[in-house]
Amino acid sequence: MSIGHTLLGLLESGPRHGYDLKRAFDDTFGHDRPLAYGQVYATMSRLLKNGLVEVEGIEAGDGPDRKRYAITDAGVTDVERWLASPEKPEDYLRSTLYTKVVLALLTRRDAADVLDTQRAEHLRTMRVLTDRKRKGDLADQLICDHALFHLEADLRWLELTAARLDKLRTEVVA
Repeated sequence: MSIGHTLLGLLESGPRHGYDLKRAFDDTFGHDRPLAYGQVYATMSRLLKNGLVEVEGIEAGDGPDRKRYAITDAGVTDVERWLASPEKPEDYLRSTLYTKVVLALLTRRDAADVLDTQRAEHLRTMRVLTDRKRKGDLADQLICDHALFHLEADLRWLELTAARLDKLRTEVVA
């Protein structure tokens, strides 16, 4: 996820302070990984330097002065470009799980145990996500669906690999 583009997009609804941006980010996107304040301010500093935001006002507070940021026309154009560009699909050809299975075979360990352990962890995670999806709003349901679909694909791969372990062993160990 591009934090900078996300913060720019949040600014399109109107100027905000860094604290407000963090809260909006966390409420909408950061359920599992809240944004650190330092990351917000470092990102805003970079966006300011690049002309994508401007300081609309500075207010004195109990602590340091609070800057209110506004998106510039260049920032809006940057968000539009980012939204229009496709994301590169995940690189699944470098899989830690695949590496573990092959290393288990190469070291004469039980690769089926590796697959079983991973299957159990995937199923546990799926139960947690399914419960969260059931209790969540539409946004939470959609992000949970995204994760669940990937976990389902992983489970299919685990089953296929388990069915082919003997053949894989002969090819890898030979």
